[in-house]
Amino acid sequence: MATAQEKATPTSFASAAGKAAADGVLQSWTDPSQDPITNRSSTSVSMIRPVSSLSPDPNTKGITIMTRAQTCHPLEPLTAAEISVAVATVRAAGATPEVRDSMRFVEVVLVEPVKHVVALADAYFFPPFQPSLLPRTKGGPVIPTKLPPRRARLVVYNKRSNETSIWIVELAEVRATTRGGHHRGKVISSEVVPNVQPPMDAVEYAECEAVVKDFPPFREAMKKRGIDDMDLVMVDPWCAGYHSDSDAPSRRLAKPLIFCRTESDCPMENGYARPVEGIHVLVDMQNMVVIEFEDCKLIPLPPADPLRNYTSGETRGGVDRSDIKPLQIIQPEGPSFRVSGHFIEWQKWNFRIGFTPREGLVIYSVAYVDDGRGRRPVAHRLSFVEMVVPYGDPNDPHYRKNAFDAGEDGLGKNAHSLKKGCDCLGYIKYFDAHFTNFTGGVETIENCVCLHEEDHGILWKHQDWRTGLAEVRRSRRLSVSFVCTVANYEYGFFWHFYQASQSIATILMENWGCLIAVLLQFTAIFFRDGKIEAEVKLTGILSLGALPPGETRKYGTTIAPGLYAPVHQHFFVARMDMAVDCRPGETFNQVVEVNVKIEEPGKDNVHNNAFYAEEELLRSELQAMRDCNPLSARHWIIRNTRTVNRSGQLTGFKLMPGSNCLPLAGSEAKFLRRAAFLKHNLWVTPYARDEMYPGGEFPNQNPRVGEGLATWVKQNRSLEETDVVLWYVFGVTHIPRLEDWPVMPVERIGFMLMPHGFFNSSPAVDVPPSASDLDLKDNVVAAKPIQNGLLAKL
Repeated sequence: MATAQEKATPTSFASAAGKAAADGVLQSWTDPSQDPITNRSSTSVSMIRPVSSLSPDPNTKGITIMTRAQTCHPLEPLTAAEISVAVATVRAAGATPEVRDSMRFVEVVLVEPVKHVVALADAYFFPPFQPSLLPRTKGGPVIPTKLPPRRARLVVYNKRSNETSIWIVELAEVRATTRGGHHRGKVISSEVVPNVQPPMDAVEYAECEAVVKDFPPFREAMKKRGIDDMDLVMVDPWCAGYHSDSDAPSRRLAKPLIFCRTESDCPMENGYARPVEGIHVLVDMQNMVVIEFEDCKLIPLPPADPLRNYTSGETRGGVDRSDIKPLQIIQPEGPSFRVSGHFIEWQKWNFRIGFTPREGLVIYSVAYVDDGRGRRPVAHRLSFVEMVVPYGDPNDPHYRKNAFDAGEDGLGKNAHSLKKGCDCLGYIKYFDAHFTNFTGGVETIENCVCLHEEDHGILWKHQDWRTGLAEVRRSRRLSVSFVCTVANYEYGFFWHFYQASQSIATILMENWGCLIAVLLQFTAIFFRDGKIEAEVKLTGILSLGALPPGETRKYGTTIAPGLYAPVHQHFFVARMDMAVDCRPGETFNQVVEVNVKIEEPGKDNVHNNAFYAEEELLRSELQAMRDCNPLSARHWIIRNTRTVNRSGQLTGFKLMPGSNCLPLAGSEAKFLRRAAFLKHNLWVTPYARDEMYPGGEFPNQNPRVGEGLATWVKQNRSLEETDVVLWYVFGVTHIPRLEDWPVMPVERIGFMLMPHGFFNSSPAVDVPPSASDLDLKDNVVAAKPIQNGLLAKL
């Protein structure tokens, strides 16, 4: 593992702003957006001032003066200082000391501005400085002299009243107090959201464990199982979900799972190897009291498994292998990417990164710089917005295990500091993440996001069978990632950006026609598109159950004596706000489904070998509720309806599914009340600013059936030539193996966004050969002679 300092991209705000002032027209600009929560129109903000009001200082002639409000890009994550200001502002607005003292801060996030504010920032104030992307008006482009103040959105839980409220705070001015500055915020709106429970917090989990371990009936139950030392006991609070009216959000509930280690003085022991079953506990998390307890059935603790630990060497009770030689990735000239704040440029790709407590990593403003056509947008926002893990064992407590790990816990808040272990090699750029804790303090996860390049084998290759000469290029990809732990499982979330190329066969076909069919017998041809890959890596420890002696369980795999792993599924939801070839303000995208059809036998298929791709335009939301079908090679293309390539076809990017599944539960399964979005692999909606989470914003103990995506699409809005959002649901069915114990080797799952007619030809033919390939060519004395035998065959 290596660390690296940020290599800032040189930028010239003066030149960009000066050109804007010279070429554009200053106009009055207001923000027509609505508050995403209260749905009330925000106060219009004047974005300009007359040219005469600019500073007359000759040293700043032609340069717009940057006020405090625009020193951060509108999509820049909230700083620690901004989070502190937002918390202090809300706390000060509490009506009474009791209200202020009972405030618990679940989440503080940036209020992302409307898209044209982002466009203005990208045009004139921050990289990539692209005024040409803005739509032009009759009098010229709109040029602001400042951007609107940033805003924070806070989810606040009142521990005294059991109420959840949402606050919007304007961050008028934020400076670090260590530099003698001051903080100022203003409450824009606040609203109590009835009948919901916000996500749980780590502070609550720790308090819940202490309460359960101090509960006398629980201690007595553990004593029956031979455990007197409460330091051995692990209590993992799980959200209650919603199975009946008793789980209604009028109470804040947790139903913990219990585990027990064998050695209290061994912090490296795998405590999940000894589940405690037969004990039912229900905890009121608002008042931190046990409100239900029953020792239902005495199931003996599983014996200590000698293979339970996974740490290195003697701490595991074993010996590590000694035949692995070091593998080092060296980039002596540094990386090929450039970083300016949170703006990334690499191999003609550019984008911004953000981070939220719920989603974790967010990718903004993805674009490709096409030499012939300039900066071409692909997507406005990409993120993983929810994940659900339902278990397939109908026995207690496993039937209740259907965690919404993003909506109930938060993927970002559970992210790792990669200082403690990183799978990245080579030259690495890290980004920190700032969050509020439950009491309103600011916590920083250092090295939370990892940015680095990876070698990825062959980009493209062709060997000329006549001369024996070969051209080959190596592929590399840029990876942006973070890793989080939710109880026993780890999840790594990755976005990979690839260099672009197309099949050499396409290039050869244009010149050699049908001869390519012969060449394919002798030539290795490799493919690599300029794609974006979304990947999730699953690892960690299985959630186990205990078995009475001599029993097995059909709903799981026996891992060790008295120990089994229930079958379960992992589902992830990627939300993709697409903008293929769309400038700001343009809504020219549509979604087409492609299926491969077999031609019916007849005059058009006399050899019975014919098949073709058939397209269907998804015209409305209800029509766009789709499932994967590998038998027809089904995929979907997001196209721009106004832009064509050199063949006259609409430009686009296609969503290429990977391995996938659907829920294996019955249609009346309780968890599907909250997770109706799992019933289809693809959903498409027109962009709506407040439609962010497929199960609604508060899935914890949510009693409302089908809230979120399944309800939104009932409007059956048109999808023809609009600003489309794709919701791709992908999952894996996990039938545990013995090889998954004691720690599960990584399992990968994901999908691709691949260019489909987006380029006129391969944009990667200009990738230079590697140094080793050039050395080999210099040593070539003569070309390979043509073999007469091969010519005879031809």
